[in-house]
This record gives sequence, C-alpha cells and structure tokens, in this order.
Amino acid sequence: MRQFSILALALLLLACDRPQEPPIPTAPPPPAANQPAARGFDPADLDMGIRPQDDFWRHVNGKWLAQTEIPADWSGYGTFQMLAERTEAQLRALIETAQKSAAPAGTDAQKIAALYASYMDEGRLETLGLAPLAADLAAIAALRTHDEVIAWMGSALATGIQVPLEFHVDADASDPSRNLAYIWQGGLGLPDRDYYLDDTAELAETRAAYVAHIGKLFRLAGWKDPDAPAVIMAIEQRIAEKHWSAVQNRDDEKIYSNQVDFRQAQTLSPGFDWPRFFKAAQLEPPNRFVLAQTDYFAALGQIIQATPVRDWQTWLRFKLLKSYAPYLNAAIVAEDFDFQGRVLRGQQQNKARWKLGVRLVNNEMGELLGKSYVERHFPPASKQRIEQLIADLRAAFHESIDQLDWMTPATRAAAQAKLASFRSKIGYPERWRDYSALDIKADDLIGNLRRTRAFAHRHEADKLNRPVDRNEWFMPPQMVNAYYQPTWNEIVFPAAILQPPFFDPAADDAWNYGAIGAVIGHEFSHGFDDQGRKFDGEGRLRDWWTPADAKRYTQRAQRLVEQYNRFRPLPNFSVNGELTLGENLADLAGLVMAYRAWQNSLHGKEAPVIGGFSGAQRFFYGYAISFRGKDRPESLQAQLLSDPHSPDEYRVTGALQNMPAFYAAFGITATDRMFLAPEQRLAIW
Repeated sequence: MRQFSILALALLLLACDRPQEPPIPTAPPPPAANQPAARGFDPADLDMGIRPQDDFWRHVNGKWLAQTEIPADWSGYGTFQMLAERTEAQLRALIETAQKSAAPAGTDAQKIAALYASYMDEGRLETLGLAPLAADLAAIAALRTHDEVIAWMGSALATGIQVPLEFHVDADASDPSRNLAYIWQGGLGLPDRDYYLDDTAELAETRAAYVAHIGKLFRLAGWKDPDAPAVIMAIEQRIAEKHWSAVQNRDDEKIYSNQVDFRQAQTLSPGFDWPRFFKAAQLEPPNRFVLAQTDYFAALGQIIQATPVRDWQTWLRFKLLKSYAPYLNAAIVAEDFDFQGRVLRGQQQNKARWKLGVRLVNNEMGELLGKSYVERHFPPASKQRIEQLIADLRAAFHESIDQLDWMTPATRAAAQAKLASFRSKIGYPERWRDYSALDIKADDLIGNLRRTRAFAHRHEADKLNRPVDRNEWFMPPQMVNAYYQPTWNEIVFPAAILQPPFFDPAADDAWNYGAIGAVIGHEFSHGFDDQGRKFDGEGRLRDWWTPADAKRYTQRAQRLVEQYNRFRPLPNFSVNGELTLGENLADLAGLVMAYRAWQNSLHGKEAPVIGGFSGAQRFFYGYAISFRGKDRPESLQAQLLSDPHSPDEYRVTGALQNMPAFYAAFGITATDRMFLAPEQRLAIW
C-alpha cells in the first residue's frame, strides 16, 4: 500500500559517535562584529526562559505557541499549514491568470478557469438546490433487491460516492511489474471505527452529534424521514464492528497475502456478488485481486443481505448527499461544515470561498495546475541541491549499515542491495497526466465533480490492463508532503515542500540537513521500518532477513512502542505506540542519518559558529522548527485515534531523546528533563 504521509514509515538507525559540541548557553552571546548572523531562524524566537536541556520543544517553539492563535479556519496550525497557505496564494494567482486568458475550450487553462468559476457561482448553486442529484436519487428510489443495491454501490464507487468498499490499484507485491486491484474496507461517516466502539465520553458525544447532523441534513434536503438517523447509525455500527483497527491495517504482510479470484471471493463473502459489483464499477474482471481485510469482507455480504433494502436506500441517499454537500446550497454547506469541521476537528469557521475553490481545483486536477506551479515557483537549482542531499543521505545509510554489529552478513548485504535500488523523484513528474478527455463546464459544478471523479476512477481502473508505470506520481508537485512507495522502492519529494523552512537556499548546511535532510532520511527509512523492511529492492514482499536478525530488530522496535505509549497529549487519549511505530522509527532514523550526512559533509572540519550557535545546535533547531505546530483538542483526538503520525511535539521530543548527538550538542546530563538513560535509548541501524 502507498505510504502517503509527510515523512512516512521508517526504521531506527545507529546514532553516530562524534566529537561533543559546546552546550548552548542559557542565553546566546551576541555575535561578534565580524560574525555572520544565524540563518534559517531568528534567535529572538527562542524561549530562553525554558532550558533546551529540559524541554527542547518549548525552548524552540514556546514563544510561537504562546503568541500564535490557531486561525479560525484551521483545526491546527504550524509550519505545514503556513507553507500550505503560501502555496495556496500562489495557486490562486495561477487560476486567476487562467481566468483572464480567455483560453479556447478544451485547453488546460480553460478547464482550470471553468472548474473554479463553477464553484464560485454561489447564486446558481442556491437556485439549483438538489436538482443536480435528481437522477441519482431516482435510481436509489428504484432499487428493489439486494443485488441491485450491490450494483448501485459499484456505480457509486466509480463516481466517488462513499460505499462500504474502497478501491485502488497498486503493484502486485509478489510481482511488482504488474498491477493489482486492492479492495479495502470503508463506509464509515466518522473518522475511525473507534468512534463507534469506544465508550469514552468524548466519543459518545461525537456519536450523538453525528446522529443529530444526519437529521439536520435530511431536513435541509426536504426529506421527511425521522427514522433515518437511527437507521444510518445502525448500519455504520454494524460495519464498524467488523472493521480492522488502524494497527491491524499496518500489517502489509497480512493484507498483501489476501489475494483471491472471483470464486474464492464469493466463498469468502457469501451474499456479495463480486462480478456484479466489478461490472457496475466499470472494472475489467481481474484474474486475482486483494481483499485487504478478510474478516470484514467475510461479514459484508451478510450485513448487506440482513439489512432491508429500504434501509440501504436511506443510507445511500445520505451518502449521496454527503458526497456533494460542500458543493450545494449555503444551508447544506454550513451544516456539513459544522459537523465535519467544527465537531470533528474543532475548526471555528469555514475557509474563504476562494480558498475552497483553489482546493477544489487542486484536488480534482492536481497535475494540470501543477504544470503552471512548477514553471513559476520551482527553480532548477533547488532540484540540483536536493539531488545532492539525497546522495549524501544514501551514503550515510550505506555507512551505517556497514557498521552494524547486530546484523549478520547475509542480511546486511541484502539491506545494502535494497538501499542501492532506491529510486528518487524530485519536484514534478517527467511526464504529466493527460486531461484532454476531461470536459469541464463553467456552469455545471456537480457535473464537473462527477466527471473529474469518474476520470480519476477511470485512470485507476485502466492500470489493471497495463504494466506498472514507474513514472507516475501519487501527489501533485504543489502538495506540501513527501512519500515512500514500498512496492516501487522509491522516495518522492514534491516541489512545494522544497522551500523554507524545510529547504532554505539562504541558510547554512547545518540548518538544511536538520530540516529537509531529516525529511529525506525519513523517506529512505521507510524502506527499512517495521513494515517496509519486508519488501526487497524490487518492491517484492519477501523475507530477506535471517530469523535472528528479524528478532533483534523487532525487540529493539518494541522499545520505541513502549516509549511513545507513555506520551499523553490529552487526558483520555495517549499516543498509540503500535499505530505510530513506523513514523516514529522514521523520524528518529531520518534525523540520525541526516546528522551523519551533515557530519560527513564537513570532511573532518569544524562547523562554523554562527550567531553564537554551533553547527550541531543549528541542525537540531532546523529539525524542531520544521515541526512547529499546535492543534485544537478535537483535531488532536482524531489524530491520536487514527493517524500513524505522532503529534508534532512528540515527533521532536521522542526522536531527540534517543539521539546521543543531541545530548552532546546541548550538554544534557542525568539531572535534565530531556535525559533518557543510555540503556533506554534506541539504536537499530
């Protein structure tokens, strides 16, 4: 499965033993007259009332946290969001340029301008009401049998409407040269199964709010059905009880092994007509496909057959309405936001219309907009510098693997072979997606959404008849993110993340290695984390570890699970060390390797002291500032329940406490709160 996470899944790497750097003073001395100022950050932003030895996160970010209010239209705010806002403004300018160009029909500029215009025409949307959904509503009303319900679910999937199944295409883990269909559990209106199954007071309140939200939407739609909220909640409760947990869904080995043909799928899922579903979803019948969560699909057909058709009609009407709710009249938009934004994430107000319009174009035609973005905002020099940093990080990993004392030669050789096989993509695709078949009209928002969603589905479905296209990207260049793709064994860095504060051409090397270097190291590490290590250099799911090496690795990783389990960001919710293991490994591994790469880049020389700070100190400041952020409680709660990433504070603190170079840079001793006893620190690679 694809790892779409900023700094995705990873492994732990052996910390380097380097000469100690001078500890930071309580307050940095002013720079000498001939000494350059610190680059990459302003020392005045540091909270000198908090010692770095006691709470490095707040020493670096405390002033910002105290002085910064989360904007009303955000559920959380920090480095990523600020960079996203900058990118959003750049995209708005590109869209407005397309609007002014009066481009001919069918051109890229016309499609960008028309989609944006169709969203911004609020008056027309108010007049239309639910009229654009009439044909779909009539089709749902005409359903008479459970087989017809299953077929409608297939056709809904093809147009982006939520049903109890999800679909994507990925390389076959047993043969990464060919594509394979993956069918995944789905259908929940709340973020995770725990929202239905956990008795915590906060989640009980959210369930009650969801039921109320369903009733409000039905009334706004003019549908008189007082039983609808209870019917819909009951269906989703039954589905949630069979969902795998977020931790179970991290088990790539178990998921990839669930390959079936139609006969086996029918046996596994009695009551679910797979050929009918695939045909309605416009998917060519594959010889084999993956049913990711076997327990869930074993129950799904029975749930469908045991639920009256009229109840499914109620549920499907609701899913249709929810799918288009942000794009209908103002009252429905407001109610949809009130639940999705305010209740679930704590967001106080919806974003400005233009921002939502930019997001729509970005989400539906990312690469179309990305071409213009790259031309304007991604200098070739940035790509060249990142290529060098990737080479430096690869060399650091190679050096570290060679120095392992716990890994046998056979496994070490296989690890080096995998490292040498990593591919990297930087900035933007070599070949852009072709949108020529997509028709966009300035006066048909819902039609545009149907067509863009069907276009995206068709793009996925067509892969089933083709070999794997290794030139494809799974993020547009204007996304502030990065990812590792295990079945392709590649790391990808879109252009938008390759700008300050992650990458600052004006900053010194120490800063950049601590910021973007740690990002690069993180993505490399995903190839060796607790799940990524199960894939070889060709992306094949294969056990290339000796049993003894695998056991030693697992024992070390378990200690990191226990460390993070102790973090408790909210009174009733802790960090889930199992769920976040891959990302926590990646954060630590990426940071350790970035530090090693930076040290290697010095070629034995001392890093200059800049602005009163040593090179090592600036390295760690670069890392901590890159994760600067704060969240509303509702958003933090959702993250703790379902996100494989730890909250920002613990991505910094958790990694640094395991890293000897950090102790040396700031003179941390056993009396300091950041101190973790040497025998408790983690070192795997």
